[in-house]
Amino acid sequence: MFPWGDNRRFNSYSSYFQREFGGRVQKISIDAGFSCPNRDGKISTGGCSFCRNDAFNPSYCKPEKSIRQQIEEGIEFHQRRYRRAKSYLAYFQAYSNTYKPVDELERLYREALSVPGIIGIIIGTRPDCINEEILEMLKKLNTAVVLEYGVESVYDSTLQRVNRGHDFAIAKKAIELTHEFGFHSGGHFIFGLPSETRDMMLHAADIISELPLTTVKFHQLQIFQGTGMADEYLANPADFHLFTLEDYIEFVIDFIERLNPEIVIERFAGEVPPRYLVSKPWLNLRYDQVLALIERRLSERDTYQGRLYKSN
Repeated sequence: MFPWGDNRRFNSYSSYFQREFGGRVQKISIDAGFSCPNRDGKISTGGCSFCRNDAFNPSYCKPEKSIRQQIEEGIEFHQRRYRRAKSYLAYFQAYSNTYKPVDELERLYREALSVPGIIGIIIGTRPDCINEEILEMLKKLNTAVVLEYGVESVYDSTLQRVNRGHDFAIAKKAIELTHEFGFHSGGHFIFGLPSETRDMMLHAADIISELPLTTVKFHQLQIFQGTGMADEYLANPADFHLFTLEDYIEFVIDFIERLNPEIVIERFAGEVPPRYLVSKPWLNLRYDQVLALIERRLSERDTYQGRLYKSN
């Protein structure tokens, strides 16, 4: 039995749901037509060089549909695939889902919460798109709320290179403020961004471990067609470290050995349709297959999340 209360070798998202909600809960993705200050000119018009949001959107997510219609279609889809799920979280996923006036945000969130079966919301956004006024409004909803922040890297030089539009201090402040308001928060991080060495990426585990995060998502760098990063990669592929599957498995285990065991790991890797990718090193492997390989290797190495973690 590990510190998080079960025999899996990492603090899993499924166990988190069991602890928080008493059973399986399924996320239903929503595209509510949000934009991003890094695209509409407030910060930049180019967006982050790695970003192609449509690669992650399920087929039923279309901003021209109402939120209720997207949720109802999403529930129908997941009831066929995951029959054990009886409760759902509305996941505002595409772009920056706190980037509207507060009264409009409240209307959108309440529309989602009005759909039968929805017991809370997850809000994906940028850390520079949160403030106390929004957090005060979220408290009024009186429901389960998780703020999921795209952090991507803990290094300012990397964030500047990928045209992120904010530094790591902004992400740290947003996560700490969210914690002060009593909400759970998640952080998204990418492994393999240009200029980051393996040692830099491993050291990020020590930095992330001291943040008041509830959950984390880890993705290997995937280079999407039609992005600025694709142009960079095609011009100078030697400047990028694209993990092989075998190397990534060893790296991510080295990483989580150093990670705070209280942090829940939602995902270890990204999965998108191959048609979006410039480089396709992991073709024909679904995420559940990658996860099984990671868990098998954890067992072979007889190690687990937090084995080398040292609290500051």
